[in-house]
Amino acid sequence: MRKIAIYGKGGIGKSTTTQNTVAGLAEMGAKVMVVGCDPKADSTRLLLGGLAQRTVLDTLREEGEDVDLVDVRKTGFGGTLCTESGGPEPGVGCAGRGIITSINLLEQLGAYAESEKLDYVFYDVLGDVVCGGFAMPIREGKAKEIYIVVSGEMMAMYAANNICKGIVKFAEAGGVRLGGLICNSRKVDNEQEMINAFAEKLGTQMIHFVPRDNVVQRAEINRKTVIDYEPEHGQADEYRMLAKKIAENEMRIIPKPLAIEELEKLLIEYGIAA
Repeated sequence: MRKIAIYGKGGIGKSTTTQNTVAGLAEMGAKVMVVGCDPKADSTRLLLGGLAQRTVLDTLREEGEDVDLVDVRKTGFGGTLCTESGGPEPGVGCAGRGIITSINLLEQLGAYAESEKLDYVFYDVLGDVVCGGFAMPIREGKAKEIYIVVSGEMMAMYAANNICKGIVKFAEAGGVRLGGLICNSRKVDNEQEMINAFAEKLGTQMIHFVPRDNVVQRAEINRKTVIDYEPEHGQADEYRMLAKKIAENEMRIIPKPLAIEELEKLLIEYGIAA
């Protein structure tokens, strides 16, 4: 079982990319569980056809400790298993605690047991790794393989670089490694070339360049992944290629984060910060 966490700047399209990639893996016959680690609880919406997933924290608040796996996990597209950590009530507590509580409960309920025959577990993690709770999948070795969703936008690259610093910090204790960058294109000038150069400096790879296409938004409005909504579309094939590349990927590295000056130099070189 491969335990994968997807990180990236908030708003970069992390949840969309994760769900479309998981749909591609499911289509290939893999058994995948997705653990949503965002208080918005939107990490499984497209796989569940828009079905409102009751979160782990909501379930615990309403029912106490007497919870079964079926109460917090639903079956979605292609047999994917979907669960959402959720978060505290607005203005109360740390959202990162929901991730810790959720993963611990899933472990207690046997979600990761060999009898489940899982090929992959995907953690869709909110934003950066500043909060200890959001770093939990890599801090405690719950995820061994990290992919960072990035674009050619300056703040997306800053966030990716910071996430790499977090990976370095927890690499020795947790054994976590970076599998590569996923470029979710924003049609920035020289974007593909820049992310390739950024990946090379980090010591990793751009595992796939996902082009920007409005079909992604149309699929989301219809509460589906692109593979489910319009399977013959070229964008569906892009996600299939990404899924295949992740399935076949053997690169696992401890990244070499850039100094801020080096990152800004890269941005200027490709005309972004000029």
